[in-house]
Amino acid sequence: MPHHEKHVLGLSGGKDSAALAIYMRQNYPELDIDYFFTDTGKELPEVYEFLGKLEGFLGKPILRLNPNRDFDYWLKQYNNFLPSAQTRWCTRQLKLKPFEEWIKPFLEEGMTVHSYVAIRADEPYREGYNAKQDSLKIHLPFKDDGIDKPGVAEILESSGLGWPKYYEWRSRSGCTFCFYQQKIEWVRLKERHPEAFDEAKAYEKDALEHGSPFTWSQGESLDELTEPARIRQIKEDYEKRLLKIKARKKQNPLRPDSELIDIDDVYGQPKFCVACHK
Repeated sequence: MPHHEKHVLGLSGGKDSAALAIYMRQNYPELDIDYFFTDTGKELPEVYEFLGKLEGFLGKPILRLNPNRDFDYWLKQYNNFLPSAQTRWCTRQLKLKPFEEWIKPFLEEGMTVHSYVAIRADEPYREGYNAKQDSLKIHLPFKDDGIDKPGVAEILESSGLGWPKYYEWRSRSGCTFCFYQQKIEWVRLKERHPEAFDEAKAYEKDALEHGSPFTWSQGESLDELTEPARIRQIKEDYEKRLLKIKARKKQNPLRPDSELIDIDDVYGQPKFCVACHK
């Protein structure tokens, strides 16, 4: 029976999940989908702005799921060790746990929860949310319907929503100090949001003093990364790589590909957290 089913779609503030929300609204209007966003409290201001515009398009509020313990609480629990690709406690505690706690009562009532995840047709389904319960069903509509990165761009543009503003300087949503950022993104964070950069630097300094082996960016502290000579080097390296990619790409006059080149393309696709960056 329909009332024993619930449909949910998690938004990260990223372009893929936003495009999926638009796609589902346009192609499956009969589904009553609950859209949700897990707010770590450390998101970029551009993310909140984008979610506001998306709410306008969807015509319904996006639920805000807040972790009951914030980043600072978990940082202490993990002995001041910064989250890293090896120990991604931030995704676990600040994104997945609130989702699990939110759907738990529905599952306990015997409902089937359908969760829609924005994995595109042109990417492998790596570290998505793996359902532990049979009554939580994960669906990948983009993968099923063959929608790739250009397809996502088309959905965003034709809806009038366009791209998130952070796209001008960064490839994905997520926390201001996400360790998956490239060096160029740290440099731009310092230029665009100096207060968020300073906060990240303070966390790093504190963590290093407590013996954490990790800096936010691999192999150097944020202090070292933002020495004037180092900034110049990072920017030059980025420009060189960008030119190489542009030279390799065939120009399609109907689709200027420059808008589809993002920082991940320039440096090669890194691993990332589906919960935070889609």
